[in-house]
Amino acid sequence: MDSSDIESRKTRARAWFEALRDEICSAFERLEDAAPASLYPGDAARFVRTPWQRADHSGAPGGGGVMSMMHGRLFEKVGVHTVAVHGEFAPEFRAQMLGASDDPRFWASGISLIAHMRSPHIPAVHMNTRFIVTTKTWFGGGADLTPLLDRRRTQQDSDTLAFHAAMKKACDANSTVAPYEKYKKWCDEYFYLPHRKEPRGIGGIFYDHHNSGNWDADFAFTQDVGRTFAGVYPDLVRANFNTPWSAAEREEQLVRRGRYVEFNLLYDRGTLFGLKTGGNIDSILSSLPPEVKWP
Repeated sequence: MDSSDIESRKTRARAWFEALRDEICSAFERLEDAAPASLYPGDAARFVRTPWQRADHSGAPGGGGVMSMMHGRLFEKVGVHTVAVHGEFAPEFRAQMLGASDDPRFWASGISLIAHMRSPHIPAVHMNTRFIVTTKTWFGGGADLTPLLDRRRTQQDSDTLAFHAAMKKACDANSTVAPYEKYKKWCDEYFYLPHRKEPRGIGGIFYDHHNSGNWDADFAFTQDVGRTFAGVYPDLVRANFNTPWSAAEREEQLVRRGRYVEFNLLYDRGTLFGLKTGGNIDSILSSLPPEVKWP
């Protein structure tokens, strides 16, 4: 593949991630407007976008991104971030990255999202997709759902069924390159807390180092993951945002959020990648919930 092909693919991928961000932010702002005032008093919030730049380990310019944050009445805290970064991996990190052992140069773009909702009845959600170029090229990402009430953390819960069905549909539409059962199992294994011997949530799909040999098909799959998420999660929010909650349910939500913090700080590859490549600290740690308890 010549360099013009690589550059074209970088441009297409980055443009898609930024377009998806705009679509999701608009959808979330509409939900913020629509939530019932009796349960969510106050003014509807809007996303605040903050551009940032980074340097690589040598101090050379290394691209950056845009952090989009909203602290609202329905969305207690949500971040929808995009990046387009480049440079060289630090020496101690090169062996851990596919294709970087002999040539440390890299380019990466993607979208990363985490939403923590005010209502305990609305699951927290995470989604990210990315395109990475070293001496190899690949896509990665996925989406997973985290109900915060124990009685909702079952594979037969209506939100769980809807979310899994949507992710399966995204894979099945791209079945030549996206095996659903493999990516569902990968998600279950990845979003797991070994020290507690329990999953973070109810799963979804997860994939990394995805390169089938057909870039257009792999890109189409990654786009479908984003489109599918943008369809299913707003539906789940609307299905739950009219349900009142008790003080005990709020307490349960705050305790369960602690599991989210533990996973993201102890095990999450995205957190590690961002910190090791000089990413924006506020953006990286925006995945943490705004209020949490460890009883």
